[in-house]
Amino acid sequence: MAALAEEQTEVAVKLEPEGPPTLLPPQAGDGAGEGGSGPTNNGPNGGGGNVSAASSASGDGGTPKPAVAVSAAAPAGAAPVPVAAPEAGAPHDRQTLLAVLQFLRQSNLREAEEALRREARLLEEAVAGSGALGEADGTGAEAASTLLSRVTASAPGPSAPDPPGTGASGAATVSGLTSGPAAPVKVGSVAVEDQPDVSAVLSAYNQQGDPAMYEEYYSGLKHFIECSLDCHRAELSQLFYPLFVHMYLELVYNQHENEAKSFFEKFHGDQECYYQDDLRVLSSLTKKEHMKGNETMLDFRTSKFVLRISRDSYQLLKRHLQEKQNNQIWNIVQEHLYIDIFDGMPRSKQQIDAMVGSLAGEAKREANKSKVFFGLLKEPEIEVPLDDEDEEGENEEGKPKKKKPKKDSIGSKSKKQDPNAPPQNRIPLPELKDSDKLDKIMNMKETTKRVRLGPDCLPSICFYTFLNAYQGLTAVDVTDDSSLIAGGFADSTVRVWSVTPKKLRSVKQAADLSLIDKESDDVLERIMDEKTASELKILYGHSGPVYGASFSPDRNYLLSSSEDGTVRLWSLQTFTCLVGYKGHNYPVWDTQFSPYGYYFVSGGHDRVARLWATDHYQPLRIFAGHLADVNCTRFHPNSNYVATGSADRTVRLWDVLNGNCVRIFTGHKGPIHSLTFSPNGRFLATGATDGRVLLWDIGHGLMVGELKGHTDTVCSLRFSRDGEILASGSMDNTVRLWDAIKAFEDLETDDFTTATGHINLPENSQELLLGTYMTKSTPVVHLHFTRRNLVLAAGAYSPQ
Repeated sequence: MAALAEEQTEVAVKLEPEGPPTLLPPQAGDGAGEGGSGPTNNGPNGGGGNVSAASSASGDGGTPKPAVAVSAAAPAGAAPVPVAAPEAGAPHDRQTLLAVLQFLRQSNLREAEEALRREARLLEEAVAGSGALGEADGTGAEAASTLLSRVTASAPGPSAPDPPGTGASGAATVSGLTSGPAAPVKVGSVAVEDQPDVSAVLSAYNQQGDPAMYEEYYSGLKHFIECSLDCHRAELSQLFYPLFVHMYLELVYNQHENEAKSFFEKFHGDQECYYQDDLRVLSSLTKKEHMKGNETMLDFRTSKFVLRISRDSYQLLKRHLQEKQNNQIWNIVQEHLYIDIFDGMPRSKQQIDAMVGSLAGEAKREANKSKVFFGLLKEPEIEVPLDDEDEEGENEEGKPKKKKPKKDSIGSKSKKQDPNAPPQNRIPLPELKDSDKLDKIMNMKETTKRVRLGPDCLPSICFYTFLNAYQGLTAVDVTDDSSLIAGGFADSTVRVWSVTPKKLRSVKQAADLSLIDKESDDVLERIMDEKTASELKILYGHSGPVYGASFSPDRNYLLSSSEDGTVRLWSLQTFTCLVGYKGHNYPVWDTQFSPYGYYFVSGGHDRVARLWATDHYQPLRIFAGHLADVNCTRFHPNSNYVATGSADRTVRLWDVLNGNCVRIFTGHKGPIHSLTFSPNGRFLATGATDGRVLLWDIGHGLMVGELKGHTDTVCSLRFSRDGEILASGSMDNTVRLWDAIKAFEDLETDDFTTATGHINLPENSQELLLGTYMTKSTPVVHLHFTRRNLVLAAGAYSPQ
């Protein structure tokens, strides 16, 4: 599979702060997580006479692309291909051979058919029997897909099942028909293009049982699970939903519409409440034609649903299905589910409920095992000059004693190398300019006046309400030094306000600039045109609602992303658009600058996130793997990783260096709309439409906390500057403050928990909640902590 979704060639671009991108050799999984790739046809003429079909199952990322390549030929005069005759008592091989002959006849490959029949020494009656085969599984145009389903889905009977937890790629190759040296064969070949071709994807549903028995099969399994021991019941109950979906789709695909309707009505009420939205989509698929081109349908079919089950529970299930000869359910388990088996105690209902709920089940344990450098990069050493007031303070007792230790502690933070930090040069980062150094010095001075927050010292909250926002406020951002605030609106404008007495000014015209003395000390002040000073600047350029906004760390640029599929970079010196980045094909829901500037990330409706550099008009990395829209994006404080939250109800962490997906977090029961990293880089907080805030340990890849309290979508999350408090803002018109120190202390992150996912979340949301602050009628769209730990919140007033 190609790394970049738009191009067929796999290109990895090395990140460089300056100059054109340097091409790296392609890496496995580069830009597309760890997706597998299916076999493809050797050029237009195909290879030797073998038939291969592969559904490239989604690995831990990567958009799955089912590849189907069928090549068969025997040139006139070429030596016939020797084929081993099927043994008596091997009906399965015989059936496959008949299916191949039927396919060759359909494709008008007479010579190949004759040669195969001659070599296999098949009797004429047996070939005639192949017609009956076509009738049994649908004739005519469906014969090809019948063959494919037989080849791909020739699941073993219950007597010798393969454990589904072992294989990840559902590929099968029928080259066992040939034995001995085969002459090179090159005449006709049939190639199916390497696209998520719906008919190929759906072909596995062709392998049907008796439609009248589906309800009985499902009821039998349900009865077995409900009567099993309590310790196994919770784990085995995870099977209900994926089996229900695939059995329903199999009935619909094979045009048993009445049976499908009856099956849906009888069992859809048994599914967990958090699958209701998916079931609503499923209920609209009532005819075979509806399934073509349906995204949800492709998701269910192409990504294996992951279940994490203990070995004891799995053996119990296997034994039951073998005893009952329940091939139909066993085939679905083999084909469409990935059972991640672990050794140890089965998990409780509460432990399972905490982790499930995403579109494709839980994350495989392997997905969260790779090493993540979550530590912070070493800060450059900058001398902090003493202020006048600091010097005066030397004379008074008490003042220097309070201030000096604080300064030392800031200095020591930057001098010690964090053992979990990535190498300083792991990815190229921009050089610090003089203006950046000045800003860092200002930041350090502010830090000395920062308020230490905690349960006994809560921050003040300053709320910016956008009144009469009839244009519809869709995005907000605040600069790091809290001097500017930007709003993205549904009328496609971006508006920038100054929230300090200093007004916004543009740079003078070129003619006026030529008169300025470039050597003067206040040259940066002189280039500004006082005539343009105002509190508000409006930026025009997008042609659709603006859904994301992000200021650069140096406050010289502003990014905005829109429904029009572009991300725009605006200059805050001239208040004009500098670049329009075109890469997404659909609305771009979010964009964010790296904490070091230069790089930025965007995510949208096309299900991928893209990493860009401001001086490249094409993305450097494409992060593909989510099964639905990427709603929110966030850089890790060390800029080496990007987190994305999606409507598929998962959060993924991507490595900027190679594009790999290094963490998959499941547990939310609704689309994810907000993300934030703790200042020390160890933890991630996520908020979703389910109103819950979940806390994750990045190093161990584990959920470590759940904060309940909001009654609507959590739109914004932010940690205080020292990480003691987490603030959450929601559509329920409240800001809530949580005790982050207490939430992260005494974590159980031993190896056993990491290996099996036996997490025990304390029910302590109420103890951790420090305060709830209501607005009159304003959903909280954005939160920001100033450098002195004052909370700024923003939203548009919505009259009742």
